[in-house]
Amino acid sequence: MKGNILTPNGWIVGDIEFGARILSIEGESINPEANREDYILPGFIDLHVHGGAGRDMMEGGDAPHVIAALHAKHGTTSLLATTMTAPVEDITAALGAIGKACGVRGKNEARILGVHLEGPYINPGKLGAQPAYAREATLAEVQRFGQQAPMKLITVAPEMDGHLELVRQLADAGIRVQIGHTTGTYEDGVKALEHGAAGFTHLFNAMPGLHHRDPGMVGAALAHAQYAEIIPDLLHVHPGAIKVALRAIPQLFCVTDSTAAAGMPDGEYMLGRQVVHKCMGGVRLADGTLAGSTLTMDQALRNLVSIGLPLAEASRRVSTNAADYLGETQRGRLAPGCFADLVVLDRDLNIKAVYIEGEVCDLADA
Repeated sequence: MKGNILTPNGWIVGDIEFGARILSIEGESINPEANREDYILPGFIDLHVHGGAGRDMMEGGDAPHVIAALHAKHGTTSLLATTMTAPVEDITAALGAIGKACGVRGKNEARILGVHLEGPYINPGKLGAQPAYAREATLAEVQRFGQQAPMKLITVAPEMDGHLELVRQLADAGIRVQIGHTTGTYEDGVKALEHGAAGFTHLFNAMPGLHHRDPGMVGAALAHAQYAEIIPDLLHVHPGAIKVALRAIPQLFCVTDSTAAAGMPDGEYMLGRQVVHKCMGGVRLADGTLAGSTLTMDQALRNLVSIGLPLAEASRRVSTNAADYLGETQRGRLAPGCFADLVVLDRDLNIKAVYIEGEVCDLADA
């Protein structure tokens, strides 16, 4: 396949050969604006996916497969299936279906790498669109959940009783812990990072904001974080605030926080146990609270470019940084030996082709 190929060492114009993994990349260094070839980028990696195509991860059954197929059409080649705050039995049932989907990637589906457990270990005072089932965490319960599906990422409010020690235990077990849905202070955030927390869930949203005499949880992130996720739908976070985060947090990465409404017309959809409404490009509860998004990662990339990021940096923010965060050294980059997860874009950044572990994805109805 020929085109402008984004490698870890920069752009080249040339040829990339691959099977399930990349075999070789040959060509010459070039400014990608110097010719009219297509762009070939690493496949997108989304660590916060609740739903899509009218389906929600909490449904169980075949929902994870349907959702993974919708996002694959938009360039996402791997993702974390994300749960909602809910009763234990609901979470357990959802994890059972997700665990099975992690083991078998269906045709035209993104690879489900594991689970992002967003709740129930959050602060009931910062639920956002999460249902009112928040509670304190125990290591034993997390371990039981882990028997159903691989826990890759867990969102925790660190100010709740016992959570700082849990953060350390989870980090020691190799699970990434993010701070989110929190009423915690700047000091709470710093302590959580010192105990092994690795990032922040949908930065700016569902956490105390920055004030110059009370820097809050956002201040802790901007001052100290190496990683954080952000939703670049230009609705959850103002472009100016995105630029602040880009300057402050070296490995900031983008997520969609997508719901069942992604890829669907306006109307009512489920987000866990709650009804949400898609209208005017957003998803909200009946009271107007933002409730996830309709974003897909190809649009996230275009949004980043629209606010001034060079394409190579935008690509890193929707792919490589998330891979590095999870320790996925063979995804999120185009280099020999890595999985052949590729997105081919035209000059207007519209998707022309998606390859997942070397298999071309059917883009019909994308």
